[in-house]
Amino acid sequence: MTRVLALLFLVCAVVAPPAARGQVALPLPQVPTVGGVVDQTGDLTREVERPLQDLRRTQVRDLLRAHRRELEADPQGMPIVRSQILAFGMNAAAIEQARAQGFQIVRTDALDADASLVTLRAPAGISTRNALRRLQRADPNGVYDFDHLHFESGVALVVVGFSQSGAAGAGPRIGLIDSGVGNVRVADARAFASDAPVANAHGNTVARLISSAAPGARIYAADIYGGAPTGGASSALARAMSWLSAENVAVINVSLVGPRNRVVEAVVARLVARGFVVVAAVGNDGPAAAALFPASYDGVVGVTGVDARDRVLIEAGRGAQVDFAALGVEGRVRGTSYAAPIVAARLASRMNAPDISAAQNAITALRGEARDLGARGRDDVYGYGLISAR
Repeated sequence: MTRVLALLFLVCAVVAPPAARGQVALPLPQVPTVGGVVDQTGDLTREVERPLQDLRRTQVRDLLRAHRRELEADPQGMPIVRSQILAFGMNAAAIEQARAQGFQIVRTDALDADASLVTLRAPAGISTRNALRRLQRADPNGVYDFDHLHFESGVALVVVGFSQSGAAGAGPRIGLIDSGVGNVRVADARAFASDAPVANAHGNTVARLISSAAPGARIYAADIYGGAPTGGASSALARAMSWLSAENVAVINVSLVGPRNRVVEAVVARLVARGFVVVAAVGNDGPAAAALFPASYDGVVGVTGVDARDRVLIEAGRGAQVDFAALGVEGRVRGTSYAAPIVAARLASRMNAPDISAAQNAITALRGEARDLGARGRDDVYGYGLISAR
């Protein structure tokens, strides 16, 4: 009972109004210890799981309340950009038809030679949900969805400082889609939610882990948050992926989570089909939580986190989306966010450029190197096993 009360007290203490930058990282309940060792019994898992899920719902609610003009909820309660619809591969006839119905074309971005991302604004007086239905009815073969937000998949237990580290050299090229990076050297950086990248501790930590696991790595950093209320939107994520594909960056790390989005899914599918490797954190909403994305899209390499004793983090997601495990504790931060870059770095060291065969071979080789944990063979907790940083 004491442990349960401690968890609930901490959950109440950390629920605060969302940060002005728009995205929220999920603070984790402090995991009780027994003799200094984390107790991961089944009873404790159940005790932690419900507070995690309740906390996510509370923080999403607070985020929506704080940014009513910019955000609203989709039918499942997930935050979306108000009045905004995304379309993948919308043809000219469909665009003209949408204009005739009063939709505004906010922007059109070429994702590659054959497809584009169209961002539309709903007509005045039409709800976002009804706007999406109208477009889908008018163009049933098109790919349309809300502009969902994505969240960081890690948390700092205390305020962490960072020093300049790493050096962009002749190492592997790795894409980083996250917040801006300010204290780790990168080969290039772009902003997709603001005029310029805005550095944040989460992106800094992930970049530093990439540099550590792949010395001399050339990191291409895409900031999809920019301190904006709509930071982490699917539209920014899709455009960031397009930029990295144009730069021929074979391996892309995404330590972020969100709901399934048909447009992002279509973009990811095209990347995977062209030989790019997308590595993503499976999330920290608890072992029984619904699958999170992009880790759960077909072809994406999903990564869970373990502690210093190679035990899965109690908050880590589980399921068929888990391909590998890696250390998810870095100093005073923890989460699956910090495991994904280790796997991304190891895969990037085997790939010089996007290529289907090279991607398959790199993943197969990494499976062979993985140290089996948990049930024999691949399982839904550790995937194919633990990947070390070196």
